[in-house]
Amino acid sequence: MRSISEIITPSLLWPFAAGISLNTNIFEINLINLILVLGILFYYGKGVLINFLENRERAISNTIQDAEERQAEATEKLQRACIRLKQAEIKADEIRISGLTQMDKERRDLVDAADKDLNGLEDSKNYAIRFEKQRAIEQVRQQVSRLASERALESLNRRLTNELHLQVIDYHIGLLRAMANKSI
Repeated sequence: MRSISEIITPSLLWPFAAGISLNTNIFEINLINLILVLGILFYYGKGVLINFLENRERAISNTIQDAEERQAEATEKLQRACIRLKQAEIKADEIRISGLTQMDKERRDLVDAADKDLNGLEDSKNYAIRFEKQRAIEQVRQQVSRLASERALESLNRRLTNELHLQVIDYHIGLLRAMANKSI
């Protein structure tokens, strides 16, 4: 096999060569063709490759910048959400405390109203008891008075004889005469 310098040298001397000959060695031809293709690709493809790489770099840079902007936006939204969450927690605590305070106030009001009602019922009960007691006392008085009157009548009827009856009449007649004499 020949060295690379032997393969490249004849191609460098082509303009000076007297004649052009055909190389039939397949390995040399493929290597020459490969070098030529790579050289042409490198020469003409360098600009395309550079443009492709620059476009790719810009796309990656834009993607990174967009990602950073979205991250900054998401961080800001997260901070705002955390602030709103803290405000909501504070508001919930205020509502809970307010509810507990209101519930305690309503419980005290209910207890006070129940006490008032109980006192009113107690007063009403005491009034009803006094009224019934007075009524019972009055009924007892009437019965005692009636019984006393009946006993007095019975006692008078038993003691009142005709003689005593005549003495009472005479006594009252004497009183009436004395009053009549005084008035004259």
